[in-house]
Amino acid sequence: MDQLPELAFYGLAGAPRSPADLLTECRDGEALGLGSVFLSERFNIKEAVTLSGAAAACTQTLGITTGVTNHNTRHPVVTASYATTMHRLTGGRFALGLGRGMDRMFDAYGLPRITTAQMEDFAGLMRRLWQGEVVLGHDGPAGKWPVLALDPDFREDIPLLMSAFGPQSLRLAGRAFDAVLLHTFFTDETLQRCVATVRDSAEQAGRDPATVRVWSCFAVVGDWLPDDVRLKKTVGRMATYLQAYGDLMVRTNGWDPEVLTRFRADPFVAGFRGALDQKATTSELEHVATLIPEEWLAPAATGNPGQCAAAVLQQLELGADSVILHGVTPGELAPVLEAYRAIRPAGRFDHLVANPGG
Repeated sequence: MDQLPELAFYGLAGAPRSPADLLTECRDGEALGLGSVFLSERFNIKEAVTLSGAAAACTQTLGITTGVTNHNTRHPVVTASYATTMHRLTGGRFALGLGRGMDRMFDAYGLPRITTAQMEDFAGLMRRLWQGEVVLGHDGPAGKWPVLALDPDFREDIPLLMSAFGPQSLRLAGRAFDAVLLHTFFTDETLQRCVATVRDSAEQAGRDPATVRVWSCFAVVGDWLPDDVRLKKTVGRMATYLQAYGDLMVRTNGWDPEVLTRFRADPFVAGFRGALDQKATTSELEHVATLIPEEWLAPAATGNPGQCAAAVLQQLELGADSVILHGVTPGELAPVLEAYRAIRPAGRFDHLVANPGG
């Protein structure tokens, strides 16, 4: 089966019953020709280091990345060692993906909030450690450490991927990272603007803009899925984003902030505890659906497999280098992939490798 390095999936999308499900998903994804798996991290049964090792052990060609983890939850030597272990274990199929995370969660856990300056400093430390450098007396935005070192013989070329949302993060991704992961439910205009920001920043930093791989994260919610599942993967997912960082979502897409105000003021939403996409019932999500405009849910692949495949290809036409087919398992993606292969431009993606940061 033809490989599709430009396409990826999320492992354990949503609220999985068991982390062991990842093994089947990775085997299925590889068999279907998907290029890579992104592993998001939640502090429950989705710890990224364990999951990435499992993904490596049950695959031979699948690219693997944390999509994403946070640098403030592990010591930099631990993170650098983890990435090096994965790099060698997979024969170069691994990319370390980092993100800013959620301020409210860090506040609750007593962790420092992540800044753009910290992420740039941390990325620099990773690259130095992977090249065998002994870092003495580091005192920068990411932290202060007397000594940081792995192995002086290391000469590891490990791609760094960054989840970016706002303009500062996008510019950082362009000048200091190998790949950038955009967010779900970005409008066409937002996607194009984000791609341009990344490319411009890379060029200003003296880099070849084409070498920074831009990933669109695109929800695939086809009509072959049950109604309650589609509701959870559209309304539930969007509502959870609005719970966590609604202001940024609205500002980035140029949406009406009054809609967000009404959403937050709704008695059910205001009193709900937990993530709506994980805890809300179908009837509760039907109520939440009345609070979210259709246009906010429109940036997704919906309809029959052919329509979904065309929408995925359109993300690439808008400027993304690659697309994560978000919210569904590889098995659920099979009809879309068959339709996508029928319209996929021959030779266009031959330059891409399976490593998501390559």
